[in-house]
Amino acid sequence: MNIEASGCVANQRGPDRRTRYLAGKALRQIIPRATLAEFAPAANRDPIAIIDETERDRIAFLLPLRRTSMAASPHAFLRGAADVMAADLATQPAPGIRAQVCGDCHLMNFGAFVSPEGHALFDVNDFDETLPDVDVTIDLRRFATSVVVAALGADKSKGAARSMARAAIQAYRLAVTELAALSPLQAWNTRMPLRDVVATLRNRVLHAAAHAATSSRGNEDDCADNFPKVTEDADGACRIEDKPPRLFHFDDNAANQFDVDGLLAAAFTNLPPHVASLLRRYCLSDIAFKAVGVGSVGTYCTIALFLSPDDEPLFLQVKEAKRSALERFGVGAWPGAQGARVVEGQRMMQAASDIFLATMRDPASQREFYMRQLKTRRLGNLTELMQRHDLLDYAKLCGRTLARAHARSADATILAGYMGKSAAFDDALASFAMLYAQQNARDYKAFCAKRDATRAPP
Repeated sequence: MNIEASGCVANQRGPDRRTRYLAGKALRQIIPRATLAEFAPAANRDPIAIIDETERDRIAFLLPLRRTSMAASPHAFLRGAADVMAADLATQPAPGIRAQVCGDCHLMNFGAFVSPEGHALFDVNDFDETLPDVDVTIDLRRFATSVVVAALGADKSKGAARSMARAAIQAYRLAVTELAALSPLQAWNTRMPLRDVVATLRNRVLHAAAHAATSSRGNEDDCADNFPKVTEDADGACRIEDKPPRLFHFDDNAANQFDVDGLLAAAFTNLPPHVASLLRRYCLSDIAFKAVGVGSVGTYCTIALFLSPDDEPLFLQVKEAKRSALERFGVGAWPGAQGARVVEGQRMMQAASDIFLATMRDPASQREFYMRQLKTRRLGNLTELMQRHDLLDYAKLCGRTLARAHARSADATILAGYMGKSAAFDDALASFAMLYAQQNARDYKAFCAKRDATRAPP
């Protein structure tokens, strides 16, 4: 093996932990932590134009659903306006501590899921905007803002909202400090088991729901709530049950524009041999269109129902991968296929990634896609309950989880040195979040006004 070609240099270990910590601390002289508290919108800022631009190549008949979803609340708008915040963050000062970032780091992009080994974990779980080699404050600013906006939406005072954001960033900082004391391998293998999360829950409703979710003996893909249900057609064939407007079968409309069978076949060839062998034990039974989330509504996304010989279901999702909003506004760059960007980003940030992750390209349009297993709703609903019943503890949990995800690609010791042991970093990010929450409220008001005007009768 050529050690230098692998990225390592023989007999050259690099600076030790103390030297790296001091290097991070020295960055405070270049970008003082207090400067992270600032936000001033650009003079030519036009959030509505940015949103309009993101809708140009989306499925037209789903745009009303997307706009209605974004108009539901300021937090829903924040979720759907990732491009707007990416444009704003591109001009903010940053210390230059780089990592693989989520890119769309808000409270609803964390959650519980079952690992390939069958363990319930809590982790970052959406990577449509992920990008490597990006300053970690990109994620932290959006995360802190999400905490503030969610808190204000839950009728918390401004003071309480700021305190929650500060506590969430403090949880991140303390977790990074703990990870910095570990070896790279130990930090890499750190996980957030849901059983440990359950042990810390104080709310009785949450504790009961979490315990039920983690101890269930049912099928890990039990079909509750918004998770697809399997039904039989007139011929006795198993099909996905329609639940419009978010889950439906293709007809001659604009949604049916790609050869999904061909995409699945292409994904199959990109799976590791052992996973492909597993998938061969299932047979494709049905394909339906699924509008997901808020920001993704209008992008091409299908779910495929596979059945074992004994009719045990496996749901796989095929979703279009566009350029990251961060890249579109110059925050970073990705030279390869967009599906590979999402897949590689998820593998980098998640402690236990989906074994069915694969990339594919539509030969006619050259559009990029990726495949993954559809998550269980049983655990997904638990995430929503945690946010609703104990927002503070949920935000702190997300902060610790984000620290673990960043530490897989960033040098936690340098990051710990920059953030320090005081609350200066926490206070700065909380102050930024308060300022941006005000900007988000103004953008939300403008968005709703335009939506109402376009819907008004002539």
